[in-house]
Order: sequence, then structure tokens, then C-alpha cells
Amino acid sequence: MIMYKTTILFGALLIITGLAGYLGTGSEQKTALIPAAFGIVILICGLVAANESRRMMAMHIAVLFGLLGAIGVVPVLFKEGQPQAAFISKVVTLILCVIFVGLCIRSFIAARKARELAAQTEEDDLRG
Repeated sequence: MIMYKTTILFGALLIITGLAGYLGTGSEQKTALIPAAFGIVILICGLVAANESRRMMAMHIAVLFGLLGAIGVVPVLFKEGQPQAAFISKVVTLILCVIFVGLCIRSFIAARKARELAAQTEEDDLRG
């Protein structure tokens, strides 16, 4: 899986979620755009991560914002008196952020294993 492309996709989905929540609440609640703000940062990180030399830094920033997005939505998820569109937007944001963070963690683990295997192979070649 090419994680930077997945990051761009999740950033775009969060932007769409924020815009849909904003429009769904009658464009009255500016806070409905919060998922879009997280999405913009994550999308930009995905674009930066297309550059191999900046990938690790950009992906770590992206996963940080994904985690902050997931944690940030939990306290206000069941706020009383909120429009249905706001609730749906928060649920979608939570789901997207949790899935994104999970995919990032899986990718980080795979990258670490690949680096360790490459180092071991290089060490074996030097001994061999």
C-alpha cells in the first residue's frame, strides 16, 4: 500500500465531511468545518510525503493530526441539542480518523520491519 496516496484520500474525505457538515447545518456552525481543517493538514502531509526524503516526517505529522481528530471529536460526539447533520459529521470524522491512524500504525510497523530486514541482509552480506 502506498501510504502517502492513502493519506491524500483520507485528507480529501475529511474535507468533504467538514463541508457536508457545514452545509448540512445550514452554514450556521463554523465549527462544522473542523474536520475540513484536519483534512487539509492531512492532505498536505500526503502531498509532502510523495517526496521520499520527507515521507517519514510528513507521515508522522499526518498521523498526529489523525489522532488529534479522533480524540477531539469524542468529548462532543453526544452533545445534546446538536443537529443530526452535526452528529453524523462527527461520527464520520471519528471513523475516518480511527481507520487512518490504524492504517498508519500498520504502515509504520511494516516499514520498520523492512528496514530491519534490509539491515540484517546487509550485515549478512558483509559477513558472507
